[in-house]
Amino acid sequence: MTDKQPQLQDTVADQPQPKRRWTRTLMWIAGPALVLGIGGWLYVTSGRYASTDNAYVQADHVTIAPQIGGRVVEVDVRENQAVKKGDVLFRIDAEPLEIAVARMQAQVESVKSLLDAARSGYRSAQADQRSAAADLVYKQQQFERMKELRGRGLVAQQALDTAANDLAAARAKQDSNNAAVSKAQNMLGGLPETPDEQLAGYKLALAQLAQAKLDLGHAVVRAPMDGTIGKTTLQPGDFLGTGQAAMPLVADTLWVDANFKETDLTHVRVGQPATIEVDTFPGKKWQARVASISPASGAEFSVLPAQNATGNWVKIVQRIPVRLVIEEPNHDGMILRSGMSTNVDIDTGRQNSILGRWQGGAEPVARVAQNP
Repeated sequence: MTDKQPQLQDTVADQPQPKRRWTRTLMWIAGPALVLGIGGWLYVTSGRYASTDNAYVQADHVTIAPQIGGRVVEVDVRENQAVKKGDVLFRIDAEPLEIAVARMQAQVESVKSLLDAARSGYRSAQADQRSAAADLVYKQQQFERMKELRGRGLVAQQALDTAANDLAAARAKQDSNNAAVSKAQNMLGGLPETPDEQLAGYKLALAQLAQAKLDLGHAVVRAPMDGTIGKTTLQPGDFLGTGQAAMPLVADTLWVDANFKETDLTHVRVGQPATIEVDTFPGKKWQARVASISPASGAEFSVLPAQNATGNWVKIVQRIPVRLVIEEPNHDGMILRSGMSTNVDIDTGRQNSILGRWQGGAEPVARVAQNP
């Protein structure tokens, strides 16, 4: 009885369990299917997105500099302050400029007075010219009469000489009056009836006055665009020269410059959607679109471009800058700032599957300028 019971237990243990067999079968089927599914998904989606972490938020930077030199008397902004277009940034001492405007206004009035005097002189010279012409005609007639009377012996030679001398004096006076008329006419630009505003001397005085007023307006330096003031140490009392940098201004308009490998741009086109993730706000994404693609690699714009036709050559994958426009730069209190590092994913709409290639349609025409 004792020997038969262990033999029965061994027989029962040797029989396969149905549950364990089913588990192994499921693993042999589900395991490869899962691997194939993941591999297929990666294959289908791997060629659709072009990605890079060599991307940064960019903005226009403007260096604020005065257009006239002078002493700063007022600074109306501080570092990191947001400003709007037209806001006053600082003021330069305007007193010397106001004096210059007053001097130019007096200059304009002086030129106008000189032109009025020239017109009066021109009219006076014309009157003298007419009088001298009439006197010349009379002296000419007197000389002719004296000459005839002398031929008859009715007058002395002295009378004829006196008439000849008077005629010469009249001619000299006529020449002098003609010169005076010409001088007065030249002072009026050759056209005595021309308005002052069309005469060269008066236009020059007006231009100098306009320049003085323009300089006075430049004494107040305003923001040329919306933005934020950068690092500045400008204080009242500082002296600034014309064009000297006073403070930087960073514009509010932002974009992203992404430097893609040339091998990643096969299907990238202008207008394609993209997502941007900024290192400062992990997990948050901004929507963007491709605005433009650089016509050359970054190396082409360097100070010393690579000379690949000389010496030993090593092929290096080049980077092509791609500009992306951010649809909503600031939302939910998260503000993007120039220089932030970003990760960019561009959705090219392409797929590696055969069906995706068939549905992809014709290749878009690349927007590249070509020679005519």
